[in-house]
Amino acid sequence: MLTAIVGINWGDEGKGRMVDLLSRDYDIICRYQGGNNAGHTVVNDKGTFVLNLLPSGILRDGTVNVMGNGMVIDLAHLCGEIASLRDRGISVTPENLVISDKAIVCLPYHKLQDIMEEERLKDKKYGSTRRGIGPVYADKYIKKGLRMEDLFDREALREKISDLVEWKNLTVTGYGHAPVDPDEIFAWAIKYSEPLLPFIRDCTAYLTNAVRHEHKNVLFEAQLGALRDIDFGIYPYTSSSTTLAAYAPIGAGIPFARLNRVTGIIKAYSTCVGEGPFTAELFGEEAERLRKAGGEYGAATGRPRRVGPFDVPASRYGVDAQGATELALTKLDVLSYMDKIPVVTAYDIDGEITTDFPSGARLLKAKPVIEYLQGFGDVSGCRSYSELNENAKAYIKYIENAMRCPIKYVSVGASREACIML
Repeated sequence: MLTAIVGINWGDEGKGRMVDLLSRDYDIICRYQGGNNAGHTVVNDKGTFVLNLLPSGILRDGTVNVMGNGMVIDLAHLCGEIASLRDRGISVTPENLVISDKAIVCLPYHKLQDIMEEERLKDKKYGSTRRGIGPVYADKYIKKGLRMEDLFDREALREKISDLVEWKNLTVTGYGHAPVDPDEIFAWAIKYSEPLLPFIRDCTAYLTNAVRHEHKNVLFEAQLGALRDIDFGIYPYTSSSTTLAAYAPIGAGIPFARLNRVTGIIKAYSTCVGEGPFTAELFGEEAERLRKAGGEYGAATGRPRRVGPFDVPASRYGVDAQGATELALTKLDVLSYMDKIPVVTAYDIDGEITTDFPSGARLLKAKPVIEYLQGFGDVSGCRSYSELNENAKAYIKYIENAMRCPIKYVSVGASREACIML
């Protein structure tokens, strides 16, 4: 069984908690894109964890976790993340963590470039996390990247870094910043690569054997959501990688593989971190109440998330883009305080009502068309579908019908057991 767990909207849908829950049925958990620019929050019997780079399956005993070639890896951040887990009693060894030799290294000058560009843009900034993700993916695709496999040969590594820094300084000094010192970059790479070398291997060979010969079950874990995809998201306010399920086998290292199942994750309402069009957005006291009820602050950045009602056009677009075969609806319990629950059912664009999700200038002009459904009160104690009241069931059914895709899971809390299977 090859399954992808992916975000339907702008990210922050609750993918980490679903990976943690479903990983019990899988042997291997793979992250296949992105870097430490987003976080997955997981609450289980071991505690509450925020993971930026490591697959969420690292918290499940008995799984092997893979960081695929589609990722960009900040070595210092990864070392810190591993150390933090070990301090809390979580085992992280070459037996349960494999890092692709083809993954790209996110270097300190990528973060520097990211920060300088956001500051240059001022009010026109893209809302970057300032962790170097855009610049490092740009370097990858113009073939100026450093791969994890390059960390083994120190003599060759020094020469590669020297060449890369000479080229990168053309950009850095153009911002008025002092040139980057190649010796400092080399020292950084040596310091933080040393503890990671035992984890680096040929992931394609490992996963090919696991899938073709050992018939292992593999779960692919995405970062962010469909609306942050570099091609199909709200460009240019997107991530710099492909967040879609179709990319999962490629980004993990086994491009020949075919997915059997795609579990799309959607929240019972909408959230968005960063800049860009967000038609469903609430403001003022109404927004703050929803934000506090849902604890809506970025797991990687701590930034307050923009919040709003469930957005039917955006979510249906995300379901189609991801090719979802089933859905998990998260944070239903957060809406318990509402007597009437708003839902964005369509967009008004220059007087035209549409249920399609637009792009470009049309999306910037879109205004929400809102309808209200009946509130359902506190559902946080429910552990089966039969325990939900009729209004809660009606809300779930409304979303399921609007998405044209079956909802299989409904979460009513952060813990593993607070998830209802339909």
